[in-house]
Amino acid sequence: MTEVFDAYAAYYDLLYRDKDYPGEARYVQSLLRKQGVSQGDLLELGCGTGKHAEQLARLGYSVQGIDLSPSMIDIARRRSASDRTRFEVGDARSARLNRTFNAAISLFHVASYQTTNDDLAAMLATAAIHLKTGGIFVFDFWYGPGVLTDPPTHRVKHLEDEAIQVTRTATPTLHPNENVVDVHYAVQVKQNKSGQVANIEETHHMRYLFLPELTFMLQSVGMEMLRAGRWMSDEELDSRSWQAVVTARRT
Repeated sequence: MTEVFDAYAAYYDLLYRDKDYPGEARYVQSLLRKQGVSQGDLLELGCGTGKHAEQLARLGYSVQGIDLSPSMIDIARRRSASDRTRFEVGDARSARLNRTFNAAISLFHVASYQTTNDDLAAMLATAAIHLKTGGIFVFDFWYGPGVLTDPPTHRVKHLEDEAIQVTRTATPTLHPNENVVDVHYAVQVKQNKSGQVANIEETHHMRYLFLPELTFMLQSVGMEMLRAGRWMSDEELDSRSWQAVVTARRT
């Protein structure tokens, strides 16, 4: 998985430049505030290039981010101008920082990259181990009923900036007996100045999740589910919901 995300880091920010990181950070803040965590130390599992951490630091949190990709951590460190953010290479399934936090978050479907029960349980355990008693964990994921009602389709995305042009073709394969979607990406990256073209092939294995299994797995690591809803919304989950978010508490 590390190799996939190291290649991904080169064009990650360009592909997601239209992502509303400030809005998403404010939304996460609202979920944390509902549980009494308006500031304090926050752990981010799977921080990517640090854009959520940057926004949350501006909202008053001190953020420790970890990510499996050294390339993404390098970008996060070089871009960060805040003394409220720190970034380290680490695996969300096994990282142990020997400290506890008021809250933990894991965004952009990091939970759905944990395609086995052992991997998902290990990631949840990492969150639980690093939370103070009563600490809050917020994470998003692909919601099973929505994925099965509206399965993923073939898509092409093209973006460019002053340096590069990126065309990404996504071809999904659904594995319903495993609750997994394999998304194969064919990526062409063109350097505007030299005209040099690089082609990257990568496959992301994404697990879609259901609330009963999450409730059980959270309980097994000492957490309780407090709320589940649509991502970026106060609406309840239903069969049309693709992106879901859970708020849990360390008991």
